[in-house]
Amino acid sequence: MSGTTTRRPGLVLAVILVTQLMVILDGTVVNIAMPKIQHALDFSPSSLSWVQNAYALAFGGLLLLGARAGDLLGRRRVFITGVSIFTLASLLGGLAPNAELLLSARVLQGIGGAIAAPAALTLMMLTYREGPERMKALGYYSLVSSGGGSVGLVLGGMLTDWVSWRWGLFINVPIGIALVVTASRVLTETPRETGRFDIAGALTSTLGITSVVYGFIRVADAGWTAAEVLVAFGAGVVLLTAFVLIERRVSHPIVPLRLFRSASRSAAYVTMLLVVGTMFGMFFFLTQFLQGVLQLSPLAAGLAFLPMTGLLFTASRIVPKLLNRIDGSRLMLAGALLITTGTIWLTQLNANSTYLANVVGPLIVFGFGAGMLFIPLVGRAIANVAPEDSGAASGLLNVVQQVGGALGLGILVTLFGTASRTSAGTTPRAVLTDGVHAAFVGAVVYAVLSLTMIVISVKPWSWLRRTAEPIEPPVEKVAVDSHF
Repeated sequence: MSGTTTRRPGLVLAVILVTQLMVILDGTVVNIAMPKIQHALDFSPSSLSWVQNAYALAFGGLLLLGARAGDLLGRRRVFITGVSIFTLASLLGGLAPNAELLLSARVLQGIGGAIAAPAALTLMMLTYREGPERMKALGYYSLVSSGGGSVGLVLGGMLTDWVSWRWGLFINVPIGIALVVTASRVLTETPRETGRFDIAGALTSTLGITSVVYGFIRVADAGWTAAEVLVAFGAGVVLLTAFVLIERRVSHPIVPLRLFRSASRSAAYVTMLLVVGTMFGMFFFLTQFLQGVLQLSPLAAGLAFLPMTGLLFTASRIVPKLLNRIDGSRLMLAGALLITTGTIWLTQLNANSTYLANVVGPLIVFGFGAGMLFIPLVGRAIANVAPEDSGAASGLLNVVQQVGGALGLGILVTLFGTASRTSAGTTPRAVLTDGVHAAFVGAVVYAVLSLTMIVISVKPWSWLRRTAEPIEPPVEKVAVDSHF
């Protein structure tokens, strides 16, 4: 384990866990402040989603390139650089006087996160040798990953309610400075590897996905035949086609296409994309409903999500034990059914709904379903991966989560905007209710598609003819950031 300090492994772990928490908090802290941000910086309802998508696309699109940077340039150097960029971007975002500068800061945050997060995880794996200590460290890492989202919702509500939405970004500044100072003292550099950066692959994939998401979001305001919409979709297709061609030819591809030769793994990636799209949509539009229709404060809206995150966290602790006795395919199917049920339930919300009678139930069902589905789905996505592809497989899964959330939210925003424009409501609350209802109907389609993918890929009827075979656990070298 040369190249990484083992003299103070506790401090190394603390640096890594705080970094992971900061990256995860950034999504949900801002999410709960969306209505305040919209009012303060004059975002349109459709363009507001870019506050989330700008970060998600930059983070997801450059995550694999960030991992490669750590290999080639040294992980300590890359980690400190990423945290520094993230910290500076947080300061700029908190100070942003208009929408354009806020979105630019969010993109810069995503770049910083994509640089820092892979290096942090690898440093933890190098610090803790295989055995009980490493598993304990990974347990803490998983705890922060799965529980950080709920902390962000509550913290974001507190800061937005008591101070300002800007403090959801400012809070990263002192944390980031402390991380840079501590990391400089407790981490030592790792040896550099030889190889090349797949810059062309990173740029074409990120810009291609961004173009497609932009096209869907602009449809809400401009319509399907608008020139900018057609250009965005056309550019997206061209760029993504170029990305595939590049990956087939370069010596060190950012996404080895051989990962998709496994039908089971490919289905898992598609399922993850759909599930995360459903979840991002639910978070975004339920926040709008809680604050815009039920008139909850930002803090109360953040606390309102605790039943879901609590059940998700509980299920994520139980499921690993169940996988020793139950076929993971059954858990995936049950989880997808619960997610679909919870999403359908949310379509029943209306202007007369109340939190206890109409929101708590679907949140509990959704949270428990997500907790049951996620772990076996991750296991299926990275099972039987060759050692040389283990990092790319886990990184690609993280990319699918980020891109799936951004793309899903972009499509649902289109439905929301169309329904809002054609709403027969006579008050802003009624118009918002109609828009949210349309978005939840779209989320149901996403949930049903994910359920269909699972049914097709796991063939549940075959359980009658064979003994249950648990999904293989993740390769020891691989650790995946859940972001939930």
